[in-house]
Amino acid sequence: MNNTAWFLKASLGAVFGLILVIPTLLVAQIFTQDSNQPQYAQSPQTNQLVSVGTVQSVIDGDTLVLSIAGQSERVRLVGIDTPESVSTITPEQCFGAEATQALKGLVAPGDIVQIAADVERRDRYGRLLLYVHTADDTFINQWLVQAGFADVMFFEPNTSLRPTFTAARNLAKSGDAGLWGQCDGPDQPLS
Repeated sequence: MNNTAWFLKASLGAVFGLILVIPTLLVAQIFTQDSNQPQYAQSPQTNQLVSVGTVQSVIDGDTLVLSIAGQSERVRLVGIDTPESVSTITPEQCFGAEATQALKGLVAPGDIVQIAADVERRDRYGRLLLYVHTADDTFINQWLVQAGFADVMFFEPNTSLRPTFTAARNLAKSGDAGLWGQCDGPDQPLS
């Protein structure tokens, strides 16, 4: 069985281990060489599109920059919304800096992450819309919600994890985790 066939049948955790050993070979097989846009392999377990990226920087609590197949891409974490901390049009919000620090605590420049898409690949700002997992398989999107650093935010058609994220948010909210215990709500101005 070749690496590509194995990759398509492997779980995200198993794929990540192999990708750490031979990233160049797998990335070359996952992405088409004649396209400017990344092409993703289909994951049979999640029915989502799966690949890898390398963290370049964290912009705020729900946005980061990844290198994917040699391309630098702004990535918006799907299904969540953290308070603003760097927006030029919205004042800084309560728990925005903490959400940014939380994401920086999960990933750092140079880290390899697993990425998966939902239905729609890009938002109206051109950012890739992705679910992201760390090397130790922490599901970043969900972790930020359940730890109280983010609220849920879904835009059709990217709603496949709505029940999971909503349950995580409800648990965080009932336990006054993070912003739920420190702010009057997820969109509260800092001052």
